[in-house]
Amino acid sequence: MQAAIGETQEHTNNNFKVLPIMISLLIGGFIGLFSETALNVALSDLMHILNVGPATVQWLTTGYLLTLGILVPISGFLLQWFSTRQLFIAALSFSIAGTLVAALASSFEILMVARVIQAVGTGLLLPLLFNTVLVIFPPAKRGQAMGMIGLVIMFAPAIGPTMAGLLIEKLSWNWIFWLSLPFLVIALIFGILYMQNVSKLSKPRIDLMSILLSTIGFGSVVFGFSSAGEGEGGWSSTRVVVFLIIGVVALFIFALRQFRMKEPMMNLRVFKYPMFTVGVLLVLACFMVILSSMLVLPMYLQSGLGLTALAAGLILLPGGVLNGVMSPLMGGLFDKYGPKWLVIPGLVSVAAALWFYSGITTASSITFIIVLHSWLMIGVAMIMMPAQTNAMNQLPRELYPHGTAIMNTLQQISGAVGTAVAVSIMSSGQIKFLKNAANPADPANLPLALTAGIQGAFAFGMIVALIGLIIALFIKRVIVQKH
Repeated sequence: MQAAIGETQEHTNNNFKVLPIMISLLIGGFIGLFSETALNVALSDLMHILNVGPATVQWLTTGYLLTLGILVPISGFLLQWFSTRQLFIAALSFSIAGTLVAALASSFEILMVARVIQAVGTGLLLPLLFNTVLVIFPPAKRGQAMGMIGLVIMFAPAIGPTMAGLLIEKLSWNWIFWLSLPFLVIALIFGILYMQNVSKLSKPRIDLMSILLSTIGFGSVVFGFSSAGEGEGGWSSTRVVVFLIIGVVALFIFALRQFRMKEPMMNLRVFKYPMFTVGVLLVLACFMVILSSMLVLPMYLQSGLGLTALAAGLILLPGGVLNGVMSPLMGGLFDKYGPKWLVIPGLVSVAAALWFYSGITTASSITFIIVLHSWLMIGVAMIMMPAQTNAMNQLPRELYPHGTAIMNTLQQISGAVGTAVAVSIMSSGQIKFLKNAANPADPANLPLALTAGIQGAFAFGMIVALIGLIIALFIKRVIVQKH
């Protein structure tokens, strides 16, 4: 990493201390994503420990996503109003405060508050990370830099479930946060000492109506889809329908307002750049596949095959590690060859792996599951960073904050959509299987029913990947202009 960044620094005209900046951002990002996925594995245990039901405990994830859905859209505006150091220190301070409160939490309510505080930190840090990379790295080296981000973003969720399973088995769920806390403090101290201001502040006019519409719109859409995935009435639930309608109407008015403003909060004119639009669509398809698969696969391993949380985490570890290791490699190949020869084979690989997954049964071998997961995650590494980097490369520098905000916001929404649809398909598949079973009350049918539902969820992921493959046929390498 140091060698790659050192070489990059020679190619940039700015006097940025690239290595310290990247270390500060990557440590913070790594721990934020680690604690998120690690806690997801602990949800089943937390239901018993905190004496709450599935619908309630799900709010630890839904509330986190909802906070991101509200905060990330205004991140483009924040990046133009506050310096890199100010945003970094604020992000790490929120992350540390949330992690400390979560580590000390003894009730669901306190843990819920802690998750919201943590989400504020992550919501500030992730857009800052991507925007900083776009500024401090020259276009010819961005693929490599994005690859390093990919290493962190995918490796943290990969070891999260394994570490969580181990900590829950040997200590308690609170140790997920106690383990994270010193690393966040180190990242904050490192950032205070070495973080530089890399962005040029334009301080556009504050438009309270845009902030209100954005909060209502994105918040309602994320909440609506997340609620549909909770299983309380599904898509026909009045709550789901009402919030989705409110969200869509608010976002429509928000979009009209942004196009009419001279200095919009979120500049939607980024979509006039065709490769940005193609890249966003590919990233969204990839995110839907990742989040829906990573939701149903642990369920299959624990409820379908009867494995422990630790065993499930260990099975998912090789694929996650491979994805993390492959991300910098794919970044280097992108710099050399462009996106098409990575993204198209990547989507073919993902679609093929999900097709095989759609045929899994309770008799499928662990080796088969590990190989398929590794295959899937290598394909994801071939898609995510090349598509994202190529998309951002087409934007002029003044649109970086807006492009970053839009990309990160739509990722949150696609994640909520993907998981909601996957859970709905899984639930309906379970119900259909039990209806046709000779003895629906037989407990032996429950793992079989769950597996039948999960087969449908993987088939949905395969369809999304095939749609992405069609979109990928239009991707072209962006020749970066000097802005």
